[in-house]
Amino acid sequence: MQVYSASLPNYLATVVRYRDLIGQLVRREFSTRYRGSVLGIFWAVLNPVITVLVFSFLFGVVFRARWGTEPTAPNFVIIVLVGMIIHGMLAESLGQAPNLVLGRLSYVKKVVFPLEVLPIVTVVTALINAAVGMTVVLAANGVLQGSIVPTVLLLPVVLVPFILLITGIVLFVGAFGVYVRDLTQIVNFLNMITLFLAPVFYPISVVPEQYRVLLFLNPLTFILEQARDVMLFGRLPDWSGLAIYTVIAFGFAWLGLWWFQRARKGFADVM
Repeated sequence: MQVYSASLPNYLATVVRYRDLIGQLVRREFSTRYRGSVLGIFWAVLNPVITVLVFSFLFGVVFRARWGTEPTAPNFVIIVLVGMIIHGMLAESLGQAPNLVLGRLSYVKKVVFPLEVLPIVTVVTALINAAVGMTVVLAANGVLQGSIVPTVLLLPVVLVPFILLITGIVLFVGAFGVYVRDLTQIVNFLNMITLFLAPVFYPISVVPEQYRVLLFLNPLTFILEQARDVMLFGRLPDWSGLAIYTVIAFGFAWLGLWWFQRARKGFADVM
């Protein structure tokens, strides 16, 4: 019986070795998603632009919403959209995870196909969508604020542990989804919970002190706050908090990889 490695360095080497395959699968994912539409892949840019315009009218003109009491805070719409984009990375990846392996029977039947790269395809696709959205939001913020803060260059440093965490979750859920077919409903519920139990639509300062711990149990909250700090407020990341988050993310990544490699032995039999 073939033994599959659960070593993260070996996994990284596998990803590098099959980078061309991953690129082809990502392109196929985008091609399938926008196939038949008039504008095609341009919807990836048009969607965040339309969202910015609609939210700007709704929250900026109709509700005249502000982010807390800070007079120099960036536009409320921009702050909310950053939160939605960060959540979207998690929600899109998690939403695809239950059918990650289950929907690719032909890949499972191919003995030489590296199934462990499928989660990377899902996460990279979500990351590209998020990058497009962030570019639009940053451009809008630059117009509204007159400049873009230099700390935005630290955004990749903030997002790397988040991407690592998401990859681990997708590995785990993707393998588990082969055996539990109603996992999609559970994932949809979790996506809703992570959206509202994170400061996406409200500043964390409005949450009573005794309840804030519930928000920080959400893996989205810390990264979301850090992303806003470096993208919009010009603040440096919380380096100690980021270090702790990175260690936890590595743990999730290893656990997800371990489970995926252990569970894949039975994929062909179950499917």
